[in-house]
Amino acid sequence: MMIKKKRIVVLDTETTGINFYGLPHINHRIIEIGAIEIINRRFTGNNFHVYIKPNRSIDPEALNIHGINDSFLLDKPSFEDISDEFLKYISNSELVIHNAVFDIGFINQELQMLNKKIDKIDTICSVIDTLKIAQKLFPGKKNNLDALCKRYKITKSARNLHSAIIDATLLGRLYLLMTGGQESMFVYDNISSNTIFKEKKNTIANKKPLKVLYATKKEIQLHEEYLEYMKKHGICLWNKFFS
Repeated sequence: MMIKKKRIVVLDTETTGINFYGLPHINHRIIEIGAIEIINRRFTGNNFHVYIKPNRSIDPEALNIHGINDSFLLDKPSFEDISDEFLKYISNSELVIHNAVFDIGFINQELQMLNKKIDKIDTICSVIDTLKIAQKLFPGKKNNLDALCKRYKITKSARNLHSAIIDATLLGRLYLLMTGGQESMFVYDNISSNTIFKEKKNTIANKKPLKVLYATKKEIQLHEEYLEYMKKHGICLWNKFFS
């Protein structure tokens, strides 16, 4: 029996300007898309990253956030040029986005401008908003990407400014940790060697041997008494397997 692999695409965008929540994304455009593929909770290295010419100037407020200027985008493709490749990449996947209403709003607007006959992006993908997950896990606390990286002790040394591809990579790590408890670091084994952010390396050779603490006679006696108590009041699996 073939097990169907779960495909997740962690996505982030950068734009020409910032809009207040609840208002249309009028007059602003996407200038960068970064997406990271995760299959069965493993980074595959099959990522999607593109800069986009918006055919309008970038607001100073947005420039201060991502540092992408107008001249850099002059020779980049338009959204129309990359739209088919982008839609093919995200199809049959579960999109993971932080504050999804922002990015989905921009993507939907771009598609509507192209008359792609797609009402909303969530008609071809399901969407998970990690901001909502974080708000349930940490109610009343700051839950932006920076705060969450600090909380989960994720290195973001390469992130001087916002970047869609860097932020998507960080968010992928956060998502695995937020949905998997104490996540093994081996979950990142498949990240390609040219990953855009640097990891702190743990040198096993420099680690001291773990100190083993053995139970005292008194602790062993109390443990056995507790097992006997459990045996009298129900099924004691420890006695069953080790007697």
